Amino acid sequence: MASGIFALLDDIAALMDDVVLMSKIATKKTAGILGDDLAVNAEKASGFVSSREIPVLWAITKGSFLNKLIILPLAFLLSYFVPWLITVVLILGAVYLAYEGAEKIYEYIVPHDHAEKITDAAELTPEEVLVLEKQKVKAAIVTDFILSVEIVIIALGSVEGKPIATQVMVVTFVALLATVGVYGIVAAIVRMDDFGMVLLKKDSKTAKYIGKQLIRLLPLVIKGLAFVGTIALISVAGGIFVHKIEYVHHLVQSLPQFVGEFLAGIVGAILSFAFVKALMYLWSKIKTK
Repeated sequence: MASGIFALLDDIAALMDDVVLMSKIATKKTAGILGDDLAVNAEKASGFVSSREIPVLWAITKGSFLNKLIILPLAFLLSYFVPWLITVVLILGAVYLAYEGAEKIYEYIVPHDHAEKITDAAELTPEEVLVLEKQKVKAAIVTDFILSVEIVIIALGSVEGKPIATQVMVVTFVALLATVGVYGIVAAIVRMDDFGMVLLKKDSKTAKYIGKQLIRLLPLVIKGLAFVGTIALISVAGGIFVHKIEYVHHLVQSLPQFVGEFLAGIVGAILSFAFVKALMYLWSKIKTK
């Protein structure tokens, strides 16, 4: 009996060694999209009233955990029973990301009613603040869902052929790392100004200087993340188009990887945006009849 217990422990140790090794590989393969995930979600989680930043960020984080609880079981089931559907889901998610990137660029370049948003909290009633928060939280969770699907699928692909126990542990680890790591960093970014205010109250000249710089840098960081987040949406979408659509892959294979993926994302963004706008136009015509 003792030998049986030792054999079981040995199997568990071997399994854990395999999980650790494969987790490192999966993390490396998802590192790029995790960086994009950070940029996108930092931009999504910014712009709230200072006193509401942490509660709102916590609401988004909980939504992200819920996304993982939905995605992980479905991903394992689809991968086992209908693996071809994984590719379809990835491409549909890429179309959504490309459209969202195109919409951000359109709102920045072309003045229109939807871009006229009140950003001064003093001009909003408490009820309006809550409504705005709910809208932004919902949008952030939807984007997180799409990016989470991409992360889970990429991680799943890195452990293809491994025992199901290894797959479950490795992909779950990467998925949880995505939420904890990304939103932990986002929380640090959006609270830069508060930390700067604390430093300003210190007697040290160095602390005061650092505090001033943190407060001054926060708007620049947020604007930079908004820009990087938009580029990330398009590049992630383009990467999926290139790797999952053979025709697109052949078109850009002679180009550097980033250039090819970004061009594919731009084309996808233009086509998806034009398609949605055309549908909206047709719908408005139908409604007016």
